[in-house]
Amino acid sequence: MVGKIIKNISNTYTVLFKNEQIDCIPRGIFRKNKITPLVGDLVEFNYEKKVIDKILPRNNELSRPSVANVDYSIIVTSLKKPDLSLLLLDKQITYSLINNIKPIICFTKLDLLNKEEEILFKNIRNYYDKIGIITFDNKNLKKLLAFLEGKIVVLTGQSGAGKTTILNKIEPSLNLKTSEISLSLNRGKHTTRHTQLYNINNVWFCDTPGFSSLNLNSYSKEEIKNSFLEFDNYQCKFKDCFHYKEIDCNIKNNNDILQSRYDSYISFLKEAKK
Repeated sequence: MVGKIIKNISNTYTVLFKNEQIDCIPRGIFRKNKITPLVGDLVEFNYEKKVIDKILPRNNELSRPSVANVDYSIIVTSLKKPDLSLLLLDKQITYSLINNIKPIICFTKLDLLNKEEEILFKNIRNYYDKIGIITFDNKNLKKLLAFLEGKIVVLTGQSGAGKTTILNKIEPSLNLKTSEISLSLNRGKHTTRHTQLYNINNVWFCDTPGFSSLNLNSYSKEEIKNSFLEFDNYQCKFKDCFHYKEIDCNIKNNNDILQSRYDSYISFLKEAKK
């Protein structure tokens, strides 16, 4: 029988099969072969023994959060409390694109901005739209749901950005736990303790434990460069240029590229594997 893993707690995996949820454990050989099932996996399993026998081929997989076969990554991005971090936002965009997952930015807490901050935010949002990153905000979740119909979606972003709150707004009956923001640390407390898929209006949402750090040191400089979509809009005269040290590089000196994006790029290059 073939089902989809929709939840994982410790070594127990909940498999959805014909609207029935079955708690299973993986075969012992999985651990021997260092194979770990992931939420989102399609698996062959033994219904009577409640054992996962085989993981079917994946379209993609993420290690943080641990999930497979994702169509879109919704990067839930708080503008205040916790404050907007463009570096973390860019890192999550790069992480998604390298793993062949389409990123979507969902901005939250727009109501906390003053007039000056609203103008700055509008310019930033327009830039991401212009380079091909889809953006939404949490004031128009119906439009977001319609766009995502039939897809597996992972909600990611720093703790306290509003991932779980969005799920509760879309489907109040979930009644998922949320928590207050730490003003001293400028981040939220982790309320999601495990990875789980929720089917809401024919969209599979993956709520995951939040985080405020993400490493790119397993990726190459070439992969990181290719994840900055706006670079393709400008022709650099240097072959195989990384747009870093070359004095006359058309990317390095381009005023049309958002400065925070270029700063993020340089930061990520320093993280890249040697």
